[in-house]
Amino acid sequence: MVQPKYHVFICTSCRINGTQKGMCYQKGAVDLIQAFMQEIEDRDLSGEVVINNTGCFGICDKGPVVVVYPEGVWYGNVSEDDVERIFDEHFEGGNPVGDLMI
Repeated sequence: MVQPKYHVFICTSCRINGTQKGMCYQKGAVDLIQAFMQEIEDRDLSGEVVINNTGCFGICDKGPVVVVYPEGVWYGNVSEDDVERIFDEHFEGGNPVGDLMI
């Protein structure tokens, strides 16, 4: 089993029955996951960064919500434009992106 350096959880508003509806989904969270996956591929970080989609975190007004472990850093209102910064500053630079944190 691969032990990633970062485990990233992205809310896609996925419900128990598998349907996706909710704020994070409506704000493009599925496209956000694709942007994270593309950045992992582009930077060859597949062994270091793992992505999972989640259901609701309960803070919909902050969505899309991204949570990064092992630090437990919560990012809010994340857009595709923020993905490169998260990789540059947090995953490769070791410093969470302060203005995105909630």
